[in-house]
Amino acid sequence: MAPTLSPAASSSSSSSCDGGGGAFSLDRMLRRPSSSSSSAAAGVSAASPDAMETDSAVTSVADYGFVSPAAAAAANMDDAGVGGGGHAARPPLAGPRSGFRRLGLRGMKQRLLVVANRLPVSANRRGEDQWSLEISAGGLVSALLGVKDVDAKWIGWAGVNVPDEVGQRALTRALAEKRCIPVFLDEEIVHQYYNGYCNNILWPLFHYLGLPQEDRLATTRNFESQFNAYKRANQMFADVVYQHYQEGDVIWCHDYHLMFLPKCLKDHDINMKVGWFLHTPFPSSEIYRTLPSRSELLRSVLCADLVGFHTYDYARHFVSACTRILGLEGTPEGVEDQGRLTRVAAFPIGIDSERFKRALELPAVKRHISELTQRFAGRKVMLGVDRLDMIKGIPQKILAFEKFLEENHEWNDKVVLLQIAVPTRTDVPEYQKLTSQVHEIVGRINGRFGTLTAVPIHHLDRSLDFHALCALYAVTDVALVTSLRDGMNLVSYEYVACQGSKKGVLILSEFAGAAQSLGAGAILVNPWNITEVADSIKHALTMSSDEREKRHRHNYAHVTTHTAQDWAETFVCELNETVAEAQLRIRQVPPDLPSQAAIQQYLHSKNRLLILGFNSTLTEPVESSGRRGGDQIKEMELKLHPELKGPLRALCEDERTTVIVLSGSDRSVLDENFGDFNMWLAAEHGMFLRPTNGEWMTTMPEHLNMDWVDSVKHVFEYFTERTPRSHFEHRETSFVWNYKYADVEFGRLQARDMLQHLWTGPISNAAVDVVQGSRSVEVRSVGVSKGAAIDRILGEIVHSKSLVTPIDYVLCIGHFLGKDEDIYVFFDPEYPSESKVKPDSGSVSLDRRPNGRPSNGRSNSRNSQSRTPKAQAAPERSPSSSSSSQGTPNSHHDWREGSSVLDLKGENYFSCAVGRKRSNARYLLNSSEEVVSFLKEMADTTTAHNGFQSGTADYMFLDRQ
Repeated sequence: MAPTLSPAASSSSSSSCDGGGGAFSLDRMLRRPSSSSSSAAAGVSAASPDAMETDSAVTSVADYGFVSPAAAAAANMDDAGVGGGGHAARPPLAGPRSGFRRLGLRGMKQRLLVVANRLPVSANRRGEDQWSLEISAGGLVSALLGVKDVDAKWIGWAGVNVPDEVGQRALTRALAEKRCIPVFLDEEIVHQYYNGYCNNILWPLFHYLGLPQEDRLATTRNFESQFNAYKRANQMFADVVYQHYQEGDVIWCHDYHLMFLPKCLKDHDINMKVGWFLHTPFPSSEIYRTLPSRSELLRSVLCADLVGFHTYDYARHFVSACTRILGLEGTPEGVEDQGRLTRVAAFPIGIDSERFKRALELPAVKRHISELTQRFAGRKVMLGVDRLDMIKGIPQKILAFEKFLEENHEWNDKVVLLQIAVPTRTDVPEYQKLTSQVHEIVGRINGRFGTLTAVPIHHLDRSLDFHALCALYAVTDVALVTSLRDGMNLVSYEYVACQGSKKGVLILSEFAGAAQSLGAGAILVNPWNITEVADSIKHALTMSSDEREKRHRHNYAHVTTHTAQDWAETFVCELNETVAEAQLRIRQVPPDLPSQAAIQQYLHSKNRLLILGFNSTLTEPVESSGRRGGDQIKEMELKLHPELKGPLRALCEDERTTVIVLSGSDRSVLDENFGDFNMWLAAEHGMFLRPTNGEWMTTMPEHLNMDWVDSVKHVFEYFTERTPRSHFEHRETSFVWNYKYADVEFGRLQARDMLQHLWTGPISNAAVDVVQGSRSVEVRSVGVSKGAAIDRILGEIVHSKSLVTPIDYVLCIGHFLGKDEDIYVFFDPEYPSESKVKPDSGSVSLDRRPNGRPSNGRSNSRNSQSRTPKAQAAPERSPSSSSSSQGTPNSHHDWREGSSVLDLKGENYFSCAVGRKRSNARYLLNSSEEVVSFLKEMADTTTAHNGFQSGTADYMFLDRQ
């Protein structure tokens, strides 16, 4: 028997095929009413993936929106078939929120600017300055209507091209009455931005369909122009937001069309409260990383204060993409970049279940239920409601039903599948092919298993009247949702809401976002496994009443206890809380370095000590072009920034300036980069010191126990072999294992395992410190830190140069691990002196051998010092006989010689962290580029300054390894 292929054919064939005779037409009963009907819902639109991916059967997937309560009442929206959005209680990305009370919006009056690609209206021009508007109700409309005490407005494209100013002004006036603000996009922008980048690039990629494969050269050529149009369109949205923004407004950006918008907004005003929500899936990082503009889009979204997704999986994928592609730190709260946290969380949307429950009591719906019950008496009813789209798995669903009929002949005339498949993007060849494929399969199955009085499948390719749809939900025994990939899919929610009495069974794809909320009560299936879906159909049709009751009770409780308003209100509340928490964190971030004050104090001082870092402070940046892990070979070769050679030389040649490089790096690295400068060098966190034009000497504490070295080396070798692209360095007093270039998540797991191996074995009783960086693990001997070494180094400088004039200016700039930030405290004149880092009293020993190698005499006894970081250095070793035999004199002086030469006041001390917003430093420079600019300015000012006075100044260059 031929299937119902089209609306025209449907009307004629359903009466004959359904056995209902001329008195009853299934198509007539399910017809979509005219737009003048106040009780009609906007049906599933033919526009496609411009959807906020909720896929409610009775809401437009393209025309979602907000209207004021007054406008809603005027449009009689309360009677419209709107499957509203709701939410399940918001779980954080991982673990509960702590330390912050959940705040409601009630009692507040706050403006909310909702920014989406489309406005919730359809606009038709009736004259030069006349427009008619039709409200397109949707789940987001219903959600926002219930957020009390919020003054909401909607900003978006009206869906029409309006090239003339007269038409634009008229449409703007008309939309203002609906609390909507238009963004005017010309046809070229729409073609490149919306049809091109959004629908041809982002939408398929986010649904795991991949980037376009056909005509690859053309796609490559067009990609850049489409992405540029995407950014221009996002900027046009931002320009409209600027015009209407008032301080304190909340800006809520929606969906993949506006991923660049948060950056545009924050660039304009960093204090804007910006949230971004994705209504589609976010793919795994392995899929997302194929996108050419991957890094730029991620960084743009991270400019938002709060990033929301439907499910935890999507949030986890986003965080994983940020860590793997951008190399940022993922935390249970979100993504952290240079101390700034972007909160990432799941906000599952739901429906307004009360609307469906009320609809079931309406006479029109009861009449439909009666007709359907009589029509399908003696047969089980199965229902599928989808857009006719590649991601909906309609062919897979129908093929599974065919397999079920093949294997269960006794059900051939006892079950019927009603498939509502609304066409989308009918002008696209791929969608036309899908439509033909579905019609062909339906025709074949109806021909095989149909009879003169009935067919197993009724296929209707049009949207539905709300009342008829509620009736269909109510009489359905089994609902089939077989999406291949879906952001949420609210059809499953609507079905459950209408099953209060019948308690039907829901078969739900595990790839739909709704599976995370309804998975306990639904039968979850892999839609690609036709056999599994067929078996699930049989299980659902033969399920006992007790099992149906248990499954339905779970899902019904979930659907009916989470309202549409909760979802929107929770997101807005969370955004307000996130901004408040961020402001608290910002207060703890050091202010930017006052460069002019620092330079002026420098010029007026007599004896200066300047302290700067090397790695990530003075090093040359390496462009990685967004590649995972960056360019490992180039980045491992630390090079002095070429623009700093001149400024550093000018500062070093100042008679009142002595330059020192204090770094975690090896001596050879410092020799290679600074060997030609008139400065002091201190390697391995100050354990080795080289005077200007001198030889390396060791400043290591006496009786340093190094028995742990060999066993730690074996552990580091073991994990390096098993962690691709990781490496370790063996320094004289430490081992450093670095996994910056490895897979981030795997590297963290390996680091955790490494620490367990170390604590339970090689260092269980050793006198060592374990220092964890963002992508590294370092094991040092106790007492090895920049703060512990600085007094010894300063004392040697004072002794060597016979300094008399007190040091009255110190500048300390570096990118340090927390372990090494004790050096900031050492020089701070306002810090309690008893808390500062000082070595034990006694003599300081400097072993001035050419290679700076320590003597072989090591203590074999293990001491009981803790392996946690300590602020106090161990006693130092006395001169070794080997150094005397080489004819190099030893120096004995008290450490107080270094401290006693300091004569600092608060206004003459400038400690500055580079790129670390959580720091003990007084000030902040955001990057090495800012360090370069500052030092160039200081050098230029110094060179131009007349009247240099005698004295000494030290630039100490500090580094984390």
